[in-house]
Amino acid sequence: MKFFSSSNEVERLAASVPDSGGVYFVPAFTGLGAPYWDPHARGAIIGLTRGSSSAHIARAALESIAFQSAELLEAMQNDAGERLSELRVDGGAAANDLLMQFQADLLGCKVIRPTVVETTALGAAYLAGLAVGYWNSVEEIQQLWATEKEFLPAGDPEQIRKGIKGWERAIHTAQSWTDELPESE
Repeated sequence: MKFFSSSNEVERLAASVPDSGGVYFVPAFTGLGAPYWDPHARGAIIGLTRGSSSAHIARAALESIAFQSAELLEAMQNDAGERLSELRVDGGAAANDLLMQFQADLLGCKVIRPTVVETTALGAAYLAGLAVGYWNSVEEIQQLWATEKEFLPAGDPEQIRKGIKGWERAIHTAQSWTDELPESE
């Protein structure tokens, strides 16, 4: 859609509006995975109005990452019978402050970003170093992990609840979409 030229610009665009303006983005391009397991769901942008802008869509796209993560973590917590006290994040999306704050708000717990967000690559390097004797133990490597920033829940609980209800409606629409298509599609 060419709203921005690189992924690191999305935060600035999304932060230019106070919320998604009721827009929801469901990235079900190949169906929905856990916890829905629906290969027939389709991607959707729902809730557009005359006042919707590229910033609202960008924000909805970022929020969809947090909504999906929250749903999966909720399913895991239900299965485990344990509640999440904090979430440690990594990967490129973890560099996005707006997304991390929204994730903390949705989960109602602290989200912790490490100083090195590409933890997978770092972990591989640590394991290689452990294998050749550069480090003596896993415990020694654990001491190298450091927090760059913590995000504490700060969202309005009523707004969070309304956002989750809207997300659930958007998911239902994405799941129902193929019900209307002819058999040949």
